[in-house]
Formats: sequence, structure tokens, C-alpha cells
Amino acid sequence: MIPDMRERLIVGLDVASTAEAERIVSTLGECALVYKIGYQLAYAGGLPLVRELSQEGKRVFLDLKLLDIPNTVAKGVEAALDLGAAMLTIHAYPHAMRAAVEAAKGSDLTLLGVTVLTALDDADLTEAGYGLSVEDLVAKRAAQAREIGMGGLVASAVEAGALREIVGPDMAIVTPGIRPMGSAAGDQKRVVTPADAIANGASHLVVARPIVAASDPKAAAEAILTEMAGATGSAA
Repeated sequence: MIPDMRERLIVGLDVASTAEAERIVSTLGECALVYKIGYQLAYAGGLPLVRELSQEGKRVFLDLKLLDIPNTVAKGVEAALDLGAAMLTIHAYPHAMRAAVEAAKGSDLTLLGVTVLTALDDADLTEAGYGLSVEDLVAKRAAQAREIGMGGLVASAVEAGALREIVGPDMAIVTPGIRPMGSAAGDQKRVVTPADAIANGASHLVVARPIVAASDPKAAAEAILTEMAGATGSAA
């Protein structure tokens, strides 16, 4: 087991109930230290798990992608802090990021700007009315996040190398859309393997279905940790 890699692997609890989430956490044990709670589990009553997991020594990435008027975003950040979240996503609109940074000032909460969802491509952005490509919009939002003082970004690992050039070595780059070698891409359009994501400059990897839907979630997580460690030249 590589402790450093466990800190960098975020297991996505994309399940329908708190009971199933608790079963996965119990199954993974010390194999996983960081968990993601997103819309699906949050709306199924999973928000109290943020506090419970934090009290058990785990870290929670609360993936709620806040976007609203500044006051509402700020109140959302304050509520996430009260729950004990370690990481929180904000859609990378400048006004929302500024409000979030101000609300989180003085705390250890890592605010992550969501650049462009990994399920979207250039055609999707055109359909939505954007005049920029995925690459250009990701770069623009990354530069804005750096200037505003966000703790990191959420983006496809396909863009991780280019993002490092923009934000430097210190900001987190959290990459969903991770699929181990040989697994199905599902509804993601910009996917990479765990090893490639680390090699490209990602600081954290979010992996949900390849772990939580596996017949042996612990073995699946350990295999991903080994692949991540291999990308850094570490021995598993």
C-alpha cells in the first residue's frame, strides 16, 4: 500500500443510498482515505456522511458544483465547512469563485473550480452557446481560478498537462473520467487511465464506477493504487 497514493485517490460514492455507501466504505477499509459525495448520494440523504466520515479520519470531497448569486454561494461554502468537508467544487464562473474564496478564508477547505465537465466535448459547448472550444474554455477558467485564489481545478486529465503550465505546481488538479486499462468509458468522453492521469500532472484522481460497481471493490481500488504508483516510479 502506498499512503501517498491513497491520499490522491478519491473514491466516488456514486450510489443510491447511505447504506450502500457505508457498505463500500467498510469494504475498502484503510485502502481508501478520501471519498467523494455528489448529487446522487447527497439527495438520497447522504450529507450527514460528510461529518461521519470526517470524524472517522477520512477526507470528503463534496462535489456539489455550486453556482448561484454570490451570497448564496458563500452560504453554501459556510454550510460545507460546518459539515467538515475537505474539498468543495464550485462552477468556475468568476463571481462564484470570488464569493467562495471569501467565505472559505482562514479555513483548510480546498475550493475546486469546475472548468468543463468531462462528459462534454466541443459540439456540446457549441450547442450550449459557447464560442470557445473545450481546450480554450478550460484554459480561460483555469487562469481565472488561479488569479482569484482557488485551491485547485476539476478537469479532464487530458488537459492536466496544459493546466500545469497555467496554474503552476501548487494548485490541485482533480481529474474525474478515470478508467483503468480495459474498462468501459461509459458516458465520459474525455477519459484516461490512472497512470496517464498521474503522468500528465493530475494531483488527485476521482474513480467511481470502476471501484464501487466492481465485484471486488477493494481489489479494484488496490489495482488502481498500484497503477498510480507505477506512474510515479514508486514500488507498490
